[in-house]
Amino acid sequence: MNIVLIGYRGSGKTTIGKIIAQKMGISLIGTDALLEKEIGTTINQFVKLNGWKAFRDAEQRIIGSLAETDNAVIDTGGGVILRKENMNLLKKNGVVVFLNADAKILANRIHYGNTRPPLKEGKESWEEVEDVLKERLPLYRNWADSIVNTALLSPAEIADNIIKYFKKSSAQQRK
Repeated sequence: MNIVLIGYRGSGKTTIGKIIAQKMGISLIGTDALLEKEIGTTINQFVKLNGWKAFRDAEQRIIGSLAETDNAVIDTGGGVILRKENMNLLKKNGVVVFLNADAKILANRIHYGNTRPPLKEGKESWEEVEDVLKERLPLYRNWADSIVNTALLSPAEIADNIIKYFKKSSAQQRK
């Protein structure tokens, strides 16, 4: 069974995923890092050259390659929830935790530049986050087994809460 972290950019998936993986002695798999390795460039460059659909297709291939993974923390890209196929695969062998935060908090955490392609052209960062979050929030909530507000606790406290939830949830599934 895996712990699958979903949420918007800047929600803390990578930071919290690292803490969980270290505390549990399991591996951390970052889908964006795997994707960049597969495509041989940054996500930003790939999207500029090929567009978002091609990116989502490549992301779906990465998620498919993880279908049989077990006993790992999977740190997903923020838009993984946009394709039902991705989430069905991730939920098949995982407990999905949505890391949530207010749009302004997320915008303050995100460092735009060459590493993150814009999701909406012509918007200020906080406006973009607010717009995209409105669209994605129902999907994040729908797919989540648990929702954690990352603005209220430290990353270590969040990781501890997720580990407790995971242990309880996986014990119930074994019954």
